[in-house]
Amino acid sequence: MAGVIERQQVELAGLSIPVYSFNTVVVGSGAAGLNCAARLCREMEECGDRDAAARVAVVTEGLGLGTSHNAGSDKQTYYKLGTDEATPDTALELARTLTAGGCMHGDVALAEAVNSLRCFHHLVDVGVPFPHTASGGFVGYKTDFDPCQRATSAGPWTSRFMVRKLLADLRRLGVRVFERHYLLAVITGGQGGPACGLLCGDMGREDEEGGGLALFNCRNVVVAGGGPGELYEVSVYPKGQMGPYAALLEAGAVAHNLTELQFGLASLEPRWNLSGTYQQVIPRYYSTDAAGGDVREFLNPWFGSMAELATSVFLKGYQWPFDPDKVPGSSLVDVLVQHEMMDNGRRVFMDFTRDPVATDGLDDLRLDALGDEAKQYLEMSGALQATPIERLAQMNQPSIDLYREMGVDLWKEPLEVGVCCQHCNGGFTVDRWWESTVPHLFVIGELAGTHGVKRPGGSALNSGQVGGLRAAQRIAHVYHEAERPPDEFRKLAAKAVARFGEKAARLREAGVAALDCAGLRRAMQHRMSAHAGMARSAEGVQEALEAARTEWRAMLQDGLRQEGSGWLEAQRTRELALAGLAFLEAAQALIERGGGSRGSHLILDPSGRLPHPDLGAAWRFRPENVALRGEILTVAYDAARDAFHVETTTPRAIPEDAAWFENAWAEFREGAVFRSKPSDAPRPYAARGRE
Repeated sequence: MAGVIERQQVELAGLSIPVYSFNTVVVGSGAAGLNCAARLCREMEECGDRDAAARVAVVTEGLGLGTSHNAGSDKQTYYKLGTDEATPDTALELARTLTAGGCMHGDVALAEAVNSLRCFHHLVDVGVPFPHTASGGFVGYKTDFDPCQRATSAGPWTSRFMVRKLLADLRRLGVRVFERHYLLAVITGGQGGPACGLLCGDMGREDEEGGGLALFNCRNVVVAGGGPGELYEVSVYPKGQMGPYAALLEAGAVAHNLTELQFGLASLEPRWNLSGTYQQVIPRYYSTDAAGGDVREFLNPWFGSMAELATSVFLKGYQWPFDPDKVPGSSLVDVLVQHEMMDNGRRVFMDFTRDPVATDGLDDLRLDALGDEAKQYLEMSGALQATPIERLAQMNQPSIDLYREMGVDLWKEPLEVGVCCQHCNGGFTVDRWWESTVPHLFVIGELAGTHGVKRPGGSALNSGQVGGLRAAQRIAHVYHEAERPPDEFRKLAAKAVARFGEKAARLREAGVAALDCAGLRRAMQHRMSAHAGMARSAEGVQEALEAARTEWRAMLQDGLRQEGSGWLEAQRTRELALAGLAFLEAAQALIERGGGSRGSHLILDPSGRLPHPDLGAAWRFRPENVALRGEILTVAYDAARDAFHVETTTPRAIPEDAAWFENAWAEFREGAVFRSKPSDAPRPYAARGRE
């Protein structure tokens, strides 16, 4: 381990608290956080800091936890600038693709595009096994919302490869990792002041007096805590995954685009995305009653022919997220699954052992009768075998292997499925250095919410890597000061320590009037899936928001109680409630502004159109209000008044970054490029040098 970790024991609010001091603390040990910590060490070394590894730390609930290490799909996608030998691509074109769905800042999109290959090749260099041709080219394929073939993959566990290789890189550098530490609060330098530290709960000491509190005194905080998986009942996130939304909202960071979650078909146990080849092999869908009986080929009555049904299922492969623009079309499958589960109270399964079964007047499946795109794809892949599982083995044996590793044999067993919450395109507002609205507080990965309404599949992995690099550059070149003097930091941290020390004590003494954590969490999750999931309505969102507000007030008044020892589980429930309020406030505000069905959700409306003529009137939905792509909905929490403020802002344009080399070189040597902010107006082309 490089350097010496400075630890002090201080007395605050009657408690003895350890204080660790660093320049920067990175919260989260997924692919985004690990990359940022390692990049920061190297950037600091380039700036002349010989003890960089001792000035950086990673705080995590546990290595190997979270989405990066525990989630994926059939061939988990990394979306980057195109590298196909025969197809030209530019960063500007990639930035335009990233912003095409609306509600995304152009300067962030350009940064993601320009740094895409740098970050991708860094992953290759640390050992992530992305496939290449004999000449060394990284061939691509097409993914969701992708106009060309920019996607690549290292297989179903692409992000797990990234985590393991990046962790090995971090260990070589000797960066300190604090495991089993739970983020409770970001310490700031007063109202509107910069982030200057963290308050965490040491999960190994939560039974101790004071709840095991620990402080980190630092100049910079980078939060890479992931998405809101625990917010939804029907979710494909790893169990327990819940980003630190509450801590950042309470610190004053502004969130945006919280309405833009992605939903898609996934297996419920084990939790896994069923995109790509899982759909392209055209498995059989069927439903049962609650006990597993009364088997029905529930999709058949909704399609005019087996070829139409099978082609729609095939297209779910790279049109995997639910999308209102594909209803009718491939996303009708999602609607019908949701209808079968929610309206008819039945269970839905995917079966790879046999083709869709011919009933309701449909003929047997014939692969030569498929739509041209599906037929050509299967022919080119040599996947014309007699059953879906044989076709899957031909095209993607690792997708079968990974389920076997998780205890399911797809050659023999079906998968129970649902339309699950899968990703949040929104999160916290950041600039082109991934710095939030709170100075010195950076947010990267899914928590940053840089994607807008729609994103190409796999762009989240690129965004997390680029965000980590950009935050590291900004910190190393601009925010490299030492931590605050101990006495000054103690004064700033005292209020948070007192507040959370009191919470820990109160939870231990909770009376019968306190709300039960387990029951409350189940109620919150069910409410979010029912009213703020794939299908929403003005009435449903309003009902959910009023219920959430009532629960929040009761929680503050009567407190929480949990079974067993410790107190952090109750704290997680409180944080979940605050995050749920923020998401529901945003959902209501967008509907009130005339927002329609967009991204990955429907807005149900009695005056809207039907996804299918035979579906009941309850499924009528409002079309998208395209004009609202030109504004971003922001949500801020006023902790002092316990109130949310929802506003709108205009997306920043893609910068015209055609710099003149001599000027750019000078600005780079002087460090001016690292001090630029989004508000800096681009210079006119005439000022950039000679034509």
